[in-house]
Amino acid sequence: MSSTEDRIKKIIDDNLDIGREPDFDSKLGESGVSSVDCIAFFKLVNGEFGLGLVAEECRQFETLRDLVSFIDARG
Repeated sequence: MSSTEDRIKKIIDDNLDIGREPDFDSKLGESGVSSVDCIAFFKLVNGEFGLGLVAEECRQFETLRDLVSFIDARG
């Protein structure tokens, strides 16, 4: 697991009650997390990684792996 994945996992563990290990390859829409919680999650990710993404941009990430790849590509 990459450092970015570890950090994302910690945000999930600390803030979302999904009742299982996050699956980085599953579609986010199938995670069972409410849209309100997803927005809060992306705000936390923005803060953690200094991204500045707006809600509309977050839709581009189908999976957590897509988000990790985006963050890692920003270097």
